[in-house]
Order: sequence, then C-alpha cells, then structure tokens
Amino acid sequence: MTELPDDYTGPALVEGAAVTVTLRGRFEPVDGRYHWGGRIAPHADIELLLRTGRRAVTIQLEQGPPTPCRLIEVDPWSGVRLRGTGRPPWATRA
Repeated sequence: MTELPDDYTGPALVEGAAVTVTLRGRFEPVDGRYHWGGRIAPHADIELLLRTGRRAVTIQLEQGPPTPCRLIEVDPWSGVRLRGTGRPPWATRA
C-alpha cells in the first residue's frame, strides 16, 4: 500500500500565476475536517492580490482541479501564507 503524503512542495498555479508552494495538512478531530495551508514563495503578483484586498483565490497543482483557498498574510520574507479546509489540492491520506 502506498503512503500518501500530508505535505507538498513544488510548482502550482494561484489565480493563473505560476508559483512555488510549500503546503502541509492535518485532520482536525475537533471539527472533523482536513485543514491545510502553507506558503507561496515570494511572487509580486500574488503579494499585490493580497495587498489590494483579495483573499479568496484558487490553487491548482499539475493536473488537479482548482481548489479554493484564502490568502492570509505577507510574511517577513515577502512570501504569502495561505489556508484551506477540506480536500487539499494534492493527493493525501485524508
């Protein structure tokens, strides 16, 4: 049986912009849902989206479907943090 990861690092599309992401997820027993999130490497277009008030976006990995998520904040290194709930954009055990 193949073990599926609870994380992903690699290329993605966020609102059509090619970015590099580091994502992690976990099942939260309190609400019974899978929570995932992480960081988009510094990218001027994504940072501009957040700074102009855009929060709801989609992320897409390789051949997967677009998955809704939220931009949270710009970190001290100019990366953008994001968060999602439910099925993540990569194949997991969830």
